[in-house]
Amino acid sequence: MGFLSVEAGRERIRIEPLSRAVGAEVVGVDLSQDVNDVVADEIRQALGEYGVLFFRNQNLSPTDHVEFARKFGSININKYFHPVDGHPEIAKVIRRPEEKGVTGGYWHTDHSYDQAPAMGSVFVAREIPPVGGDTLFAGMFAAYEALSDGLKSVLEGLWAWHSDAVCPEVGDPAMQEDFNARLKLVQANCVWARHPIVIRHPISGRKALYVNKGFTHSIDGWSLEESRVLLEYLFEHGSSLGFTYRHRWKAGDVAFWDNRATWHRAMDDTEGYLRILHRITIDGEPLSAAGAA
Repeated sequence: MGFLSVEAGRERIRIEPLSRAVGAEVVGVDLSQDVNDVVADEIRQALGEYGVLFFRNQNLSPTDHVEFARKFGSININKYFHPVDGHPEIAKVIRRPEEKGVTGGYWHTDHSYDQAPAMGSVFVAREIPPVGGDTLFAGMFAAYEALSDGLKSVLEGLWAWHSDAVCPEVGDPAMQEDFNARLKLVQANCVWARHPIVIRHPISGRKALYVNKGFTHSIDGWSLEESRVLLEYLFEHGSSLGFTYRHRWKAGDVAFWDNRATWHRAMDDTEGYLRILHRITIDGEPLSAAGAA
């Protein structure tokens, strides 16, 4: 099984892996002050290796948040969440104390339904409950590498269809009050995209599994019934404990994850508490199949 290696060879940032399959903490970096071009490049390379990076005890203003994200690409303006006042680039991800259900409470990767899926997301923790509200991450490098050689050879010839119209929130009764406001937007802006099931990561060059329970609908050229058998197996496999890391948020945390290499899932356990995170999504590029040069 291909697990993460200990960080070596970096000059400006220090990294402490958080699990053997996904996630690392970047230590001693002030994101509002220290991110010059050299540091940004080292962060980018580390992101391609670890899938998700965490920066503790940050004090980012909304302007700092935007400036940091722009070092890694153009910003995708979210169409489903309300923006932060004065900062349309930043989406508010809010769970109010009285709300039932949670947005993103299923394994998914952001924007896989776009023709050029998002490169990554940068979250800033603004208000965190005293307990609950954790986010789970799963590493798709390790998930792919743990498959048998026979299944790898099958998957590398397959493509799958993704859409924002099939996410689990559409059919979740607990989410209907919150989701109905967004449902019209989904229906009006519904998009479909076809991507390789195994991609070659644009930063690390490693192979990664690229399907997810939130937005992958079917395998190209297969019936829906045939597709579900294989896809459900991959969904179950990818969320195995050995590929996951659970992040306990603290106010001031910044998480930067690579949507091409990870899944994530919000825990539905904050009822009675307010939870506020600010999210910026960074545009990506069309994905290459694992066999592409």
